[in-house]
Amino acid sequence: MNMKLENHLLNNATFIASPNFDERQDEQDISLIVIHGISLPPNKFGGDGVKQLFCNQLNPNEHPYYQQIYQLKVSAHLFIKRTGEMIQFVPFNKRAWHAGKSVFSERCGCNDFSIGIELEGTDETPYTNEQYQQLSQVISLLKQHYLQIDSIVGHSDIAPGRKTDPGESFEWKRI
Repeated sequence: MNMKLENHLLNNATFIASPNFDERQDEQDISLIVIHGISLPPNKFGGDGVKQLFCNQLNPNEHPYYQQIYQLKVSAHLFIKRTGEMIQFVPFNKRAWHAGKSVFSERCGCNDFSIGIELEGTDETPYTNEQYQQLSQVISLLKQHYLQIDSIVGHSDIAPGRKTDPGESFEWKRI
């Protein structure tokens, strides 16, 4: 299936609406893509933890780590699993809550002007070929649609000292 954007949603991603988003102050001000890495529970792949977290459905009794994070109100626009399967949680023209306290190019609050893409992984575990293929296609499509996009960074670049993802295992040259 050809990847397309329709009403700010990817046609080949499963859409699961997260409640954790709001309106952008300026829908035309999308100039940054932020790459993240996440696994829930930590260092485990393939479960529903990320989906549950982004939809405020994480059960604190399911894993000890969840007791620390189950009340967080976070999301990302897109989640790319290790298989390449994609889940979109927030339309790209809306503000997802992925960056937290962040700064890029002297602008604070990167959620206001960025698109957040989460990759299922850890800082140390190499990401998969399927993830790089999907991510590259998504970035190309986003740059065609949102013409202001001129930078792609890691979460660690906009929140140094606070965040380390996508980590040393992320191969920037592959996107």
